[in-house]
Amino acid sequence: MTMRERVRTTRRWVVKIGSALITGDGRGLDRESLRHWVDQVADLIESGNEVVIVSSGAVAEGMKRMGWTRRPSALHELQAAAAIGQMGLVQAWESCFQRRGLHTAQVLLTHDDLSDRRRYLNARGTLRALVGFGVVPVVNENDAVANEELRLGDNDTLAALVANLIEADLLVLLTDQQGLYDADPRSNPAATLVAHAQASDDSLDAMAGDGGLLGRGGMQTKLRAARLAARSGAATVIAYGRTDSVLLRLKNGEELGTLLTPSHGRDAARKRWLAGQLQARGRLVLDAGAVRVLRESGRSLLAVGVRDVLGDFVRGEMVACVDETGREFARGLVNYSASEARQIKGRPSSEIGEILGYVDEDELIHRDNLVLI
Repeated sequence: MTMRERVRTTRRWVVKIGSALITGDGRGLDRESLRHWVDQVADLIESGNEVVIVSSGAVAEGMKRMGWTRRPSALHELQAAAAIGQMGLVQAWESCFQRRGLHTAQVLLTHDDLSDRRRYLNARGTLRALVGFGVVPVVNENDAVANEELRLGDNDTLAALVANLIEADLLVLLTDQQGLYDADPRSNPAATLVAHAQASDDSLDAMAGDGGLLGRGGMQTKLRAARLAARSGAATVIAYGRTDSVLLRLKNGEELGTLLTPSHGRDAARKRWLAGQLQARGRLVLDAGAVRVLRESGRSLLAVGVRDVLGDFVRGEMVACVDETGREFARGLVNYSASEARQIKGRPSSEIGEILGYVDEDELIHRDNLVLI
C-alpha cells in the first residue's frame, strides 16, 4: 500500500483553510467556495469520517467590512478586526452546513487553553464530544482576547495542535499554493512539487518560503505544523484549496499537493501534550552529561546535571531544557520553583532535603513529564 493509499484509511481529519482562500484574496468571504468545501466535508462525514475545521479569515473579513486595505500592525486593531470579522465568518459556515443538515459549533482557543493541562483536557473532551455528536467544530484562535505573548501565531500551528488534541489521523492544510516546491516557483520555473517526504526531513527547511499579506502562515509555518502533527502520528497534506473536489480526491488516494508523513508512531497522550507546548516559563541549562543521559537513556532530570536556571516559574510549569550552547532539546514539567531550582542546581538529590528543608521529588523533572524535541 502506497502512502497516498493509506490516506484512504484515515478517519479523523483536521482541515485548515487559509485566509486567501476563504476571503477570495481579501475581497470578502468567498461563500461559493465555502459551499464547495462544506459539500465535501459533508460527504466525508456521510462516509464515516470525523472532521474538524480550522478556519482563517476573521481578520481579513473584518478588514473588508471596515474598508481597510492593509493589515493592521497594532495588536488592539487586529483584535478589533478579528472580532468584527468573526461574526460573518461563523454565520457563513453555519448557513452552508445547514444546507446539508449538519450542525456546527464555534470553538475559540488561545495558547493558555492548550498549555494548561486541565484546560487542554477540557478542550479535548469538548471537541471529541462534538465530532461524536456529528457536529462540525469550526475552530479559530481567539484573536480578540489573546495577548501578544500568548498568541499561537498562525492557524497552521493551531490546526496542528488541534490535530494533536483530538488524535487526528490526517491534517489537511488548504492553501493558495499547489504544495511545497523544491524551489520558489514564482522565481524558478523549473521548481518541482514535492509529492511526498517525511516531515522530519531537514532538507525541507530550505524549500519553505514566507507568508503573504493577509495571512501569517507561509510554507515555513506549514512545515512546522506538519512536524507538530507528526508528533502525534498524524500525516499532513498541503494542497491547493481551489482544486475541484480536493478533499474527496485526497480521500480517494489521489496524489495532490505535498504529503508529509511522520517518522514514528503515536506518542503517549501526555508526551504529545508536552511536545505541543509553545511557551516555556523558564530554561534549565544542562551540562553535557545530563544532556547525554536524557537523550540516550530516557531517564529523569536530576538537579545535579543543571548548570544554570533562567526565568521565573513555579512548580508544575513548563520549562525548556537547553545544552550549554543554548540549543533547546527537551522540555517538561518541573517539580520545583525557579528559586528552589537555583538552590539545588548542581547538587545530588540526597542533599535536597538539607538545602530546602523538605523533599518533594528526587527528580527536577520526572521522565514521565519530559519529552525530547
